[in-house]
Amino acid sequence: MAPTSTICVLVLAIALFFPSIVFSGDAGVNYGRDGDNLPPPKQVIDFLTDEFKYKISLIRVYDANTDILEALSGTNLVVTIGVPNEAIAYVASSQEAADKWVQDHITTYVAKGVRFRYVCVGNEAIPGIVASFIEPAIRNLYTSIRIKAGIDYIFVTTAVGLNVLGESYPPSQGQFGPNVAQIMNSLVKYLYSIESPLLINVYPYRALVTEPEHISTDYALFQSQTPVVRDGNFEYYNLFDAMVDAFVAAMARVVGSDNFKLVVSESGWPTAGREPYSSVENARVYNNNLREHAIVTGRTPRKADINMECTLCGVPEFYFVIPDYDHLMD
Repeated sequence: MAPTSTICVLVLAIALFFPSIVFSGDAGVNYGRDGDNLPPPKQVIDFLTDEFKYKISLIRVYDANTDILEALSGTNLVVTIGVPNEAIAYVASSQEAADKWVQDHITTYVAKGVRFRYVCVGNEAIPGIVASFIEPAIRNLYTSIRIKAGIDYIFVTTAVGLNVLGESYPPSQGQFGPNVAQIMNSLVKYLYSIESPLLINVYPYRALVTEPEHISTDYALFQSQTPVVRDGNFEYYNLFDAMVDAFVAAMARVVGSDNFKLVVSESGWPTAGREPYSSVENARVYNNNLREHAIVTGRTPRKADINMECTLCGVPEFYFVIPDYDHLMD
């Protein structure tokens, strides 16, 4: 049976210092481990589960850090676990390698009560030196998790950025770039066959700072009152929808249908670095408007049957404070 059409907006990093944000439904956090004087994982997880009382219910970790996985054991946090880019070739090398990775990082912790949802093989590793290993790694991990371990609720996939698209404007012309088309076409077909979503990282901010002469801040921040782009019968009031629909078009060209799963795994707005576009106020506006758009509108112009599980996300410039720590964790 063909996969149900879904675009799940799992915006997996959050700027918790915005007091105006009111959480309802799912919210999530990217748990980065770069930096000094980081609080121990148990304190981070206790903060999410106790202080925020599961108002943050999704967490994405970019590698299989055992201290983090131990801290997640027995909680109700829903976990996306990453296979880091540097480990992809190893997992792709043989079924035995994938079986060992799954035993060490998945089945051991499933038994301890960790609630995995996605195994993400790399983050924006296409294009790149390990790009050709991603699909073999996904195939091996799928066999290890779904067939050998018999776990049918964990999806194996990868996350890509807008740079895999050779064309994205207008959205209906979205298609994968010639430098990655062979890899992406094969990957998308395989993900479609196993009913796994493709994870996409969608950052209107990046497009804005790259082409400020062609993109308005209001369009990027969900503040346009009139359509900015008309693409056939579709009207676009915000850049986020246009970017997502460019991915929709690209994937539809490959599988010949809109009945595929697509998850927005990252989005957000930085608070500093490229003024006047990056600011606390713009980040607040973007995050709030993204959440409202996903909850109230719940669709893009091209796709009416979309299930958006919206949380707030960020890039490395977003931070939240763990009490009693002077380090701001990204």
